[in-house]
Amino acid sequence: MSIETDIRQSAFSSPYHRVVVNVLYSGNWINHEQMRILKPFGITQQQYNVLRILRGRSPQPVKVNEITERMLDKMSNASRLVDKLVVKKLVVRTECPSDRRAVDIVITQKGLDLLQRIDTRQREWEAEIHQRLTSEEATVLSGLLDRLRGSE
Repeated sequence: MSIETDIRQSAFSSPYHRVVVNVLYSGNWINHEQMRILKPFGITQQQYNVLRILRGRSPQPVKVNEITERMLDKMSNASRLVDKLVVKKLVVRTECPSDRRAVDIVITQKGLDLLQRIDTRQREWEAEIHQRLTSEEATVLSGLLDRLRGSE
């Protein structure tokens, strides 16, 4: 299948127009797949992103502004996401000892355990991708996307 077939469009005005539409369509497809993976675990993609950021720094605490800087979706409200994760007991929020106005966030064991279960499902999905792209093709595609964004 091609992007032309998938969206039932016979032609694009240029190869650049085609690539923009293809990247948007593919991004939406990946988002849908990720939502499908996360739904049984009761968390959103943005909450998953916060948990992964916290796991990467665990056991060190992370401030909300650092979470915001590292989020994949720059429009996410990290404070609101953290609040929801606190309610689910996946993270804890504590007052920063060096700056009373700042808040430290740490992932809980329950949060780590949840990520471990999600990782298993994520690896299964990535194995499906392995059937469509070689490791070399994935590296080239990733490099091209970096170039497209000007992030070489």
